[in-house]
Amino acid sequence: MPVSTTNFTLTGQTGFYRGKVRDVYYIDDIMVAVATDRISAFDHILPKPIPYKGQVLNQLAAYFLDATKDIVPNWKLSMPHPNVTLGVLCEPIRIEMVIRGYLAGHALREYHAGKRVLCGEVMPDGMADNEAFPQPIITPATKAEEGHDVDISGEEIVSQGILTQPVYDELVRITRALFQRGTEMAAARGLILVDTKYEFGWYKDQLYIIDEVHTPDSSRYWYAEKYEENQKNGRPQEHLSKEFVREWLMSKGFQGLEGQQMPVMDDDFVEVVSKRYIHLYEQMTGRQFVEGADDPETIERAIEGC
Repeated sequence: MPVSTTNFTLTGQTGFYRGKVRDVYYIDDIMVAVATDRISAFDHILPKPIPYKGQVLNQLAAYFLDATKDIVPNWKLSMPHPNVTLGVLCEPIRIEMVIRGYLAGHALREYHAGKRVLCGEVMPDGMADNEAFPQPIITPATKAEEGHDVDISGEEIVSQGILTQPVYDELVRITRALFQRGTEMAAARGLILVDTKYEFGWYKDQLYIIDEVHTPDSSRYWYAEKYEENQKNGRPQEHLSKEFVREWLMSKGFQGLEGQQMPVMDDDFVEVVSKRYIHLYEQMTGRQFVEGADDPETIERAIEGC
């Protein structure tokens, strides 16, 4: 049974926050992040949960957090259940560091609209859809509590006093290093890491990476072996990410804009989405996915047993 929501009262609980995907419980300076099976797109939560999506995201996030902790400290302490991560509570920086290696997704839509500068980064004229940028571009966005995130340039981040220049420069350095590591790990598994986003925070006056890293919710992946052929023939790239859900929504006339009606996924499409998430986990890690007990009661017992 998919986990669409949890409503625990944990021993010592001092706070609670429900995000688009995660239910987060606070116990003093420890956060208990429960990855539910909710799925969001265009900053809206879709009506139906996706079986095992939360487990896939949580386990993939842990996999990549462990693989990048030499680059930057992260919030993860332990994973007592496949859907749950315990970590240190950081003070979040309200900026998403988005990095793009290819002209795809939001950047492509802006490019088709005639824009050649995105968040202060130049996108050269004459680029083909899904073509690689000369070097990855960083296109930050404000981290909105509700509604849509908003594009912002590094210059604006500093001029508005959101971050100092040295801190922003450090985030840029870390972002590029993480993207390079993710690119190498994806290539080893026959994939291209197209773009992704990172979120950061402060813990004891040190920068930490928070939230997830390189999961299909925060990243876009393509199959490497088919990339050149698809580009040569002008075909769309085959991807393993949440982008196909966005494309399905757009085909139904929904992009999260005011007045648009959210379409409802039928059971067959829900199953397709679930299988794609599981396949990405196995493709990215080389590990077989093992279905966990993702009912709320089992999750709560695992947390209380820590």
